[in-house]
Amino acid sequence: MTSFACPSRTVTLVDFMARVAVATLVTLLSACASSPQTTPSDDPATTIDVVERDWHTDVCIRTEDADARLTRLVVGYDGSHYLCFGFGDRHYLLSHERGPMTLLSALLPGAGAILLTVLRDTPAAAFGADNVVRLGISEQGIAELRDFLANAVQTDDSGKPVGLGDGPYPGGLYFGATAQYDGFYTCNTWTADALRTAGIPIHGPVLFADGVMRQVRGTSQAASGSPTR
Repeated sequence: MTSFACPSRTVTLVDFMARVAVATLVTLLSACASSPQTTPSDDPATTIDVVERDWHTDVCIRTEDADARLTRLVVGYDGSHYLCFGFGDRHYLLSHERGPMTLLSALLPGAGAILLTVLRDTPAAAFGADNVVRLGISEQGIAELRDFLANAVQTDDSGKPVGLGDGPYPGGLYFGATAQYDGFYTCNTWTADALRTAGIPIHGPVLFADGVMRQVRGTSQAASGSPTR
């Protein structure tokens, strides 16, 4: 799913909310379909973790699976074991104002941001085991995911990552994103794109965290041979 193209921010809020309502309906209808049962890799080379943080999702890779383009983002964070990447609206993430107008403005097309969380422990220990799904992926899958994550971070004319400051908690860092955020391309749409790149089957349009987590849980259960709920 690609980002919704809008020529400017002058689109009326009523029109935009109507389009969001349509997209939401499509997402809810797709949720009625059975979860995909495809195993991402019969012989996984490594694993990744998908994290649910309320309405938001992250993709976590092992630091040992990161390449130089990704490890340069965490210079000074020695001893890390996992790097978790998420996407969001830049204005909303960096603003200290979280009122209704800030929330509504996040629905309109605007600059995106990457939130990188550096972990010395596992994602399950950091976020709770019930909020984390581990998936096996192939060598090609992790290579494609590395490219996706590296290309997701905005760089300046010299090729240096565009840093936006510290995140909301220790181990968190903000970077500029190459993708644009809006009501049709959310943090969860971005996560779905990252997982598809890694070879994880994610079907249909995805706007909400549940749309990601339901499918990755189904994939994980299919890979382990456990019955799908």
